[in-house]
Amino acid sequence: MAHKRNVYLQMKSLEEARRIVLEAFGARPLAVETVSAPDAVGRVLAEPVAARFSSPHFHAAAMDGIAVKAQATFGAHPSRPKRLQIGGDAFYVNTGRVLPPETDAVIMIEHVQVIDDRQVQIEAPVFPWQHVRKMGEDIVATEMLFARQHPVTPYCVGALLAAGLFEVKVRRKPRVVIIPTGSEMVDWQAHAPEKLNPGQVIESNAYVLGKLVEAAGGRYERRALLRDDIAAIADAVQTAVGAGADIVMIVGGSSAGSEDFARAAIDRVGEILVHGITMMPGKPAIVGRVSGAPVFGMPGYPVSTIMAFEELVQPLLAHLCGRSLAQRPRVEVLPTRKIASKLGVEEFVRVKIGQVGNRLVATALPRGAGQITSITEADGIIRIPAHLEGIAEGVPARAELLRPMSAIANTLVVVGSHDNTLDLLADELRAQTAHLSLSSSHVGSMGGLLAVKRGVCHMAGTHLLDEETGTYNVTYIRKILPDTPVKLVHLVMRDQGLIVPAGNPKEIAGIQDLNRADIRLINRQGGSGTRILLDYRLKQLDIQPDRIAGYRDEEFTHMAVAAAVLSGAADVGLGIHAAAQALGLDFIPVVTEQYDLLIPQVHFDMPSIQEILAVVASAPFKQRVGALGGYHTERTGEVIL
Repeated sequence: MAHKRNVYLQMKSLEEARRIVLEAFGARPLAVETVSAPDAVGRVLAEPVAARFSSPHFHAAAMDGIAVKAQATFGAHPSRPKRLQIGGDAFYVNTGRVLPPETDAVIMIEHVQVIDDRQVQIEAPVFPWQHVRKMGEDIVATEMLFARQHPVTPYCVGALLAAGLFEVKVRRKPRVVIIPTGSEMVDWQAHAPEKLNPGQVIESNAYVLGKLVEAAGGRYERRALLRDDIAAIADAVQTAVGAGADIVMIVGGSSAGSEDFARAAIDRVGEILVHGITMMPGKPAIVGRVSGAPVFGMPGYPVSTIMAFEELVQPLLAHLCGRSLAQRPRVEVLPTRKIASKLGVEEFVRVKIGQVGNRLVATALPRGAGQITSITEADGIIRIPAHLEGIAEGVPARAELLRPMSAIANTLVVVGSHDNTLDLLADELRAQTAHLSLSSSHVGSMGGLLAVKRGVCHMAGTHLLDEETGTYNVTYIRKILPDTPVKLVHLVMRDQGLIVPAGNPKEIAGIQDLNRADIRLINRQGGSGTRILLDYRLKQLDIQPDRIAGYRDEEFTHMAVAAAVLSGAADVGLGIHAAAQALGLDFIPVVTEQYDLLIPQVHFDMPSIQEILAVVASAPFKQRVGALGGYHTERTGEVIL
């Protein structure tokens, strides 16, 4: 069966799409239900509540001591102390106890001199109601405690119970039905993940959306995974709406491709209000209406579906729940490099953020909508308006924080060459210090040196080979950073070589084989130490780069190179031994190279930098590095410059 390809001819702006959603569905009232006061936390009161009891409902002692009639103490003075009779005009009380009849004040026990079992002496008077919690001091019976639409917090529970309000009426939680779809999807609970076939993908988006619904105040029901069948999806939507769902989300099947099942299913049983939004990620999102209920077509890529939820569904949930939509804190950040964007599309760029000196610096993470780690690793999001083509280098931008500032302030920013030991260092740093974290961005060794020059990082990973001397890093540092005082700390020696499939089916022996017609290379990005090493060896062998298939195909990390070889996208790539070993690939050694950490002198004496250097020199870190394979730690921690 041929499918008509969908093209977004009438895309809506995000602002317009939000307006359409709220106007179409914002007036749909949620039913009211009665719950216990403790269970009301996180809910919104459906009606005002008035206190049944006063709190306290009796006069209570606010201190340990003796209860008295204040008038009986008047005239007491150190030169004229007064004696009071226990059980007559004075009574021992503890904090919170009922005040005895005819008493209206409490003298603190430390101000009482005990004469004997029946007499006490005081040297100062008290005034009426001193150290007493009067009846109704906190809450007076019949007074309004909370107005309608009040969000119930854990603090409110104490007030409700103290006022005799053991049950309250709240808005019912919106019921959201999530329908995962996709013939390529498999359910992790019903399918052994280790038996995945090429093309099969574990369905995770429905679970992510479900937990986002809960966090937004709703409750969700995940339906069984459906194949790509328009009639089946349409029937599932109709069934969910007929059973009282307040919102339905179809996960997957929403795109500009030839098989947009979500759109066709909604169109079959309802109407399409929005198809395509000028936002990235999240452009394919659909807003539909079926029997008056909102039905959303959520994109299949993880980051797209998260963004579509946060920008379209979450505001509707907040409105239905009667809750204000929480606004993330915003801060000014300085991007570490230019961030390009498309005109006409509002783009949500995920970034890592760290405080370097008195500035917050941000490094863009991979932009792919299918890369869930670009949101799990993000500290914030920069929104680039549709009328801009991006953010130029050195131009401040506003970022919405995904993590608290306290965590960002304790983040050490590493920009430069990628190495697997940085991941170990980040984990070991957390294990040994707890309060510090490491944020690394992979822009190549040269990019790391330039980041140090611009003052946008705490340290840079580098392994730049000087072709003339055969030494690493020092020559480049002196050339690029002649006026920047720095320290160079040795991290590891590592084996660099050719990564090939297990068994080396094409019998690659060395760099000299890269220009063979039957071999395709996956390269590292320009400016990386690995790329410089490859170009150096090609020059030695008099091999022209344009004779190598795949020379211009680039990846930014050693693990990405190894993954490309594992997938069959390339026959060979230059990378570290640890990356090959991690994915079960073969490795042909080329060189043992030096990988160092470059630290600006201005940061070197910071307590956090000294803590990370202590971790670098520690036995646990060195042991973990050794277990990766292909590393040598004899000089790890040595200060070179």
